[in-house]
Amino acid sequence: MIFIKEVNLAFGHKKVFQEISETIGTRDRIALVGSNGSGKTTFLRMLMGEVEPDEGEVQKPDYATIGYLPQDGISVGGHSLREEAETAFAGAVGLKEKLDQAETELGEMEPDTEEFYDLIDQMGAWEEQLASFEPEKMNARIEKIMMGMGFSIQDMDRQLEEFSGGWQMRIALGKLLLQAPSLLILDEPTNHLDVVSQNWLEHYLKNYQGSILVISHDRAFLESVTERTIELKMGKLNHYKGNYSFYIQESAARMERQRKASVNQKKEIQKEKEFINRFRSNVKKAAMVQSRIKALEKMEIIKPEAEEKKIYFRFPSSPPASHKVVELEGLKKSYDDLKVFDGLDLRIEKGDRIAVVGVNGAGKSTLVRILAGVEPYQSGKREVGVNTVIGYFAQHQAEELNPSHEVLEEVESSLHDNPDANPRAALGALLFSGNDVFKKTSVLSGGERNRVALAKLLMKPCNFLIMDEPTNHLDIRSKEVLQEALNLFDGTAIIVSHDRSFLDEVVTKVLEVSPSKTRMLTCNVSEYMERLDLERG
Repeated sequence: MIFIKEVNLAFGHKKVFQEISETIGTRDRIALVGSNGSGKTTFLRMLMGEVEPDEGEVQKPDYATIGYLPQDGISVGGHSLREEAETAFAGAVGLKEKLDQAETELGEMEPDTEEFYDLIDQMGAWEEQLASFEPEKMNARIEKIMMGMGFSIQDMDRQLEEFSGGWQMRIALGKLLLQAPSLLILDEPTNHLDVVSQNWLEHYLKNYQGSILVISHDRAFLESVTERTIELKMGKLNHYKGNYSFYIQESAARMERQRKASVNQKKEIQKEKEFINRFRSNVKKAAMVQSRIKALEKMEIIKPEAEEKKIYFRFPSSPPASHKVVELEGLKKSYDDLKVFDGLDLRIEKGDRIAVVGVNGAGKSTLVRILAGVEPYQSGKREVGVNTVIGYFAQHQAEELNPSHEVLEEVESSLHDNPDANPRAALGALLFSGNDVFKKTSVLSGGERNRVALAKLLMKPCNFLIMDEPTNHLDIRSKEVLQEALNLFDGTAIIVSHDRSFLDEVVTKVLEVSPSKTRMLTCNVSEYMERLDLERG
């Protein structure tokens, strides 16, 4: 369907792509992976025709459509949610024209070519989409998808301006699914979804009629949705015929093969050089020596790919803790007329590892702010254990860095009578090396800001970690290192996150928060999702 042929692209002296080639078929399920700065966003923009390659070409047939969901920044207004969703069906006339054009093109194609069958597949998807334009089917489809995104029937008639940024992104995703483009490009689609909506989206995408290209730092989502992986690394495009786990395994094997080939080549070169030096003055072997010199000059040197820097993260040793960490009794919390908790009872004990889950708006962030002691409540009791020392990572902590501070200055501002704290070492471990520590926090990327916020958390030893979305803007490898650090942490932890893969390796309990009740289950998040499926029947 889409062909990328020997593309070269540079921005100034930086080579972004070096002779990359790729084919995206009609039902592909692709994960696009690579470290920050590897060119993933540029690759997407090139697919959409927003960036032209310096050399090579991107071929896309006229009948192929592309839909793109960015990470954030989409906001709409002026009418109701249902009216906005209906705009996804505005292309009925265009679809009919495309089907007519495709009929003509089919008559001119060779019937045994890949393009012929691709076009037939595409026409089938269009015909199915065209059938859904009937008013009854259209409304049913809108409600199915928007409810899958977490909206209620009552929300359908609400004005768009009433929805926050996260819900606006859900609206944008819902519209894309309704439009059903030939290629659906999703950039961090789970960022604004709770685990229930994410589970629904995974099931929906498995049956999607077109192709899907996903960038995501959510490993569980990639494992569930994608079937092959393309990696951008050092300007090259590496292909793997499997999901993310397969890619990790094969990528390591490929680098090991490169390393061994490089070692063997060095031995071969050394052997040839010894022969040349030994017989350089031997007239009888002059032709042989010259032949080997020329062979060495023509030899292409094998250079193993450089290992990317890895984040390193450890929490300070925890102070001794009492058995009771924090207890809430009969707690009531509301915002104006909106009741969040009405008589909440919760006890957290030493050694608990708890994931907080629930639909967006259920009160997850409110709960952890109350536990951290930074959110007021109307009535009830919050009792902190005698020896409890709290470390709190707020959801928007990375956004609340002092913009006038340099990175090192910002971390030093969090020092709390901890003689063992070493801000420079902590920042170095979190990939801020050399003069990076003197950058203003205002110029940092999202991932860099998150790492600064984590460095600040390292400055204060604690025995009760409260973390609200700590993995936002962290890549998969960084998340895995944070996982390891949490598993080595010898205190108690409660974590709000929508990242199932991250949580599964860390937690032993799940606290389900909903407007009507809360319940604690002894399981990880994947087991919790399986339990939900069983309860729904």
